[in-house]
Amino acid sequence: MRFTPQVRDLAWLVERPIAHRGQHDKANGNLENTESAFASAIRNNYAIECDLQITAEGDAVVFHDETLERVCEAQGMVKDFTVKQLKTYSYRIGKDRIQTLGELLDQVDGRVPLVIELKSHWNGDDALARRALKVLEPYDGPYAIMSFDPDLVAAVAEYSPYTVRGITADRAVNSYYNILSIDRRLEMRTFSHLARTRPHFVSFYFRELPYAPVQRIRAAGHPIITWTIRNEEQARLARRYSDQITFEGFAA
Repeated sequence: MRFTPQVRDLAWLVERPIAHRGQHDKANGNLENTESAFASAIRNNYAIECDLQITAEGDAVVFHDETLERVCEAQGMVKDFTVKQLKTYSYRIGKDRIQTLGELLDQVDGRVPLVIELKSHWNGDDALARRALKVLEPYDGPYAIMSFDPDLVAAVAEYSPYTVRGITADRAVNSYYNILSIDRRLEMRTFSHLARTRPHFVSFYFRELPYAPVQRIRAAGHPIITWTIRNEEQARLARRYSDQITFEGFAA
């Protein structure tokens, strides 16, 4: 579903706190980005943030890391496995299995908003954006797509201009970004990609606010979401400069 009216009115995106990778609680066997974590968020009427990775056959699965080993009893790159193979791997805790995007949509069924992050391999491949848009096309619930990678957000803008989209961002100074060229890092740091990404909102690292480019975007009427908020004190700080928080580890 393409939310043409909601591009003009994004109140639904920021009306409730956003559970980071679902409402997870590792200590109680409820792991991030799983059916259990999403069920908990739905019960408590939180919006859901989640992550997508691409699989070997080009499907989209709900998973944060490029590799399996941090949360699964398996090793290797997610992109090197089919959905069928991924379904055979157990998480390190709990009884859930990796979900496809389609399975997540069936579970949520429009009850809360979804804020879906496309994870990037920074190689210019927009297959994940195309797959996510195809799966989301018939979905009637509220959702938005975002990514750190301007190329993926630009792809969403090109293929489905009325889909609500955002840039996930920080000041791009972390050593992680050394894998990118200086030009790409500067583009992300200065938001000079805006002409091609045309985001409806920004999801920004709260510890690096206030930040002039983000504040200008907010002043122009675009919502700002902050991440990742882990207690009430951080929430109070984040809300000075943003319209909603993405949280984990406490009841927002």
